[in-house]
Amino acid sequence: MPRARLLSAVAAVLLLPAAAAAQTWTGTFAPEAAGATGTGSVTISYDPGTFGLTMNATWSGLSGTTQIAHIHCCLAAPFSGTVGVAVTPGTLPDFPVGVMAGTYNRTVNLNDPASFTAAFVTNFGGGTLAGARTALFNGLDTQRAYFNIHTTTYPAGEIRAFTTNTVPEPSTYALMATGLLGIGLAARRRRG
Repeated sequence: MPRARLLSAVAAVLLLPAAAAAQTWTGTFAPEAAGATGTGSVTISYDPGTFGLTMNATWSGLSGTTQIAHIHCCLAAPFSGTVGVAVTPGTLPDFPVGVMAGTYNRTVNLNDPASFTAAFVTNFGGGTLAGARTALFNGLDTQRAYFNIHTTTYPAGEIRAFTTNTVPEPSTYALMATGLLGIGLAARRRRG
């Protein structure tokens, strides 16, 4: 590949906007309240092309039956305390109610104002949906957001899962591209 084309390709990777990247987060449910017994896991993924936030959760062993579930954000410190609801007002669409074990797989449109609470958009998103999405993603990235299941035994929340981003950040790709550029240039000099 000619050097100019290689440099152009690397520059294109380096200039990709962070918001355009698909993202995936995973977490393990743990008791939120003393005496709670539930366990499980959640995977949350975001498709920037459709603004779709897909939540795939599995849980079992709850001490009460499910009432509501949603994503809370953004804690002042990772893994510490509680905070208001970010996604969605009331409960997640079609979340199963009255079960002690179950699954949930649903996509919500984060370009729809109804997917966020108004307080979250105002207080964390600066009054815009784009700001709310950014705040949510930052919370999910830094363990300051959690998927929460509330039950009849623990109506304030029985189990919750803090998340870890499982897809490399765009900066990771930029670092990788820079390394590949260096390797390519070194190999070219040796042939040279």
